[in-house]
Amino acid sequence: MDRDVQVTAADIARLGDVGRAAVSNWRRRHDDFPQPVGGTTASPTFSLKEIKDWLRAHTEARPLPRREWFWQELRAGVAEDELPALIADLGSFLLRARRGEARPENDAQRGLAELAAVTGPEETFQFLYERYAESQRASLTPKPVADLIAALLPASARRVLDPACGWGMLLRAVRERSAGQLLGQDLSEATARLTAISLAFGPGDADIRAGDSLRADAFPDAAVDAVVCNPPFNDRNWGYEELTADARWEYGLPPRTEPELAWVQHALAHLVPGGFAVLLMPPAAAGRRSGRRIRAQLLRRGALRAVIALPVGSVPNMSVGLTLWVLCRPGGSAPPGAVLMVDTSARQGDFATTALAAWERFRHGDGGDEPGVSRAVPVIDLLNDEVDLLPGRYLPATPSGLSPERIVRSRDRLHETLADTLALLPGIEPAPSGRDRPLVPVAELERRNLLTVHQQAPARPGETPAVPAEAPVLTAEDVVRCRAATGPPGSVRKELRTRPGDVLVPQVVRTPVAVVVSGGGDVIGTQLHLLRPDPERLDPHFLAGFLTAQGNLRHYASMSSTHRVDVRRAEIPLLPIEEQRAYGRAFRHLQTLTASLRQLAEHGADLVQDTLDGLTGGLVLLSADDPAWREPD
Repeated sequence: MDRDVQVTAADIARLGDVGRAAVSNWRRRHDDFPQPVGGTTASPTFSLKEIKDWLRAHTEARPLPRREWFWQELRAGVAEDELPALIADLGSFLLRARRGEARPENDAQRGLAELAAVTGPEETFQFLYERYAESQRASLTPKPVADLIAALLPASARRVLDPACGWGMLLRAVRERSAGQLLGQDLSEATARLTAISLAFGPGDADIRAGDSLRADAFPDAAVDAVVCNPPFNDRNWGYEELTADARWEYGLPPRTEPELAWVQHALAHLVPGGFAVLLMPPAAAGRRSGRRIRAQLLRRGALRAVIALPVGSVPNMSVGLTLWVLCRPGGSAPPGAVLMVDTSARQGDFATTALAAWERFRHGDGGDEPGVSRAVPVIDLLNDEVDLLPGRYLPATPSGLSPERIVRSRDRLHETLADTLALLPGIEPAPSGRDRPLVPVAELERRNLLTVHQQAPARPGETPAVPAEAPVLTAEDVVRCRAATGPPGSVRKELRTRPGDVLVPQVVRTPVAVVVSGGGDVIGTQLHLLRPDPERLDPHFLAGFLTAQGNLRHYASMSSTHRVDVRRAEIPLLPIEEQRAYGRAFRHLQTLTASLRQLAEHGADLVQDTLDGLTGGLVLLSADDPAWREPD
């Protein structure tokens, strides 16, 4: 059976061994490129059969990636619900073939064996495994987070359990650090089987089973050195009614609305005394009132050792920053007197390094304190009415990195910027009287071919965008703020790109704005005028300067505090090109002054804030001869 499955632009790029931009170009430039059969305007899907035929007809000169084609052929060869079993069977075949116990018996096995001969059996299966997970839009724990969770465990942990193992990302990270025994359980039988085969390619012993860990624990008597877990969040159907009297609730019966606290206690119940667990938790679990009694018990008995706040975005598709809870099953020693609180929310690039450094300091008795980042908080300070465990609440308010030296540098930088700004002040002298400068509307300049005026059109619903799907669009707000393009791709009808020397004018403004393009290449969005002057007859900086003059506001429609710009009505003087260029140089100088004044304001605000924080944080005092310390006369 060959199904005609649907593929995305990303799939097509892989099949053609090109980037996403190339697929967008194919759609725009080739009339015979297949039309979408599903998806949305922004994210269409296509017929796999039509795409394969088109690629064969248009890419004969170069080889195409065999494994990508093999994957799509597998998808098309069986029903959707049969695909995981087929991939698992192929994985089992690779394992047997690696041991010399099997030879290919069908086309799928022969194709797989050919791929494995090139890339290796484990890499080949991992490719199919990951493509299938991607096709299911599986929520995989990102590798940096999985590696951090594994690194927080003691190096001596030899037997590790993941009771909600999913696609095995956490167990794989653990195995990369030590090849011990891995135990895992997942609700999905198909996922559990695939994960078991994936882990079977590596060293050590892996035992992965299917089932609901809370309702039907596959390892009820297992005592392990460590537990790692990314449990399901906000699952109200976790088994509250059936498990009310369960022996695992040593720290209290989890409320129906607190499934995460059930997973915490499930993890602790499986640990040997002194064993560690690291769980990925939603921030709400640290502060909901319904769970405060269990959180208090975890603190009193020394089970909770650290809470680490992760940056927003470190786990995709989550609108909040998640947290890691580091737990330890109490043993014979006295419970610790403090819990480590770490906030890596501002450390997007090095959150794992920051968290591990703080944990190592804390674990070795060095306190773990780093201003604004980590602090060992006494347990007694956490045992209030709320028992709120979010790290940000307990970290010092002093900004990270603030020091007396930084404040002095801020002051010196302001001095330098002020001197640079004063040097830019223009010399002014009266203009000769009686100068006659006839003004001409932009529409007349366009009629005389001194410039052309262009506008963008919005994309229509269901229309194939003319712009590559990954190309951002330059908005009016981007032009006003002098920033890179941020508009949504696919929102415009024409591929109208800027060139050096173009002048961009937003259509709705508070004060006149006209920006001369230096680099070019951006797709412009709606609500913008693009003026393209002939540089031999009309200087772009001269044009932009007069367009931003207050005198041109009288030609625009007033809308309360804003103006709607009809750029063709704006008036520009007709001057010789050399005189235009002189004006253009003057206008560029004023733009430099404007940027310097803006920077002066920013540096001044930084100095005021740093000094205020330094004074309130006890880092600095104003000098004794500063006027601020003196009594008023």
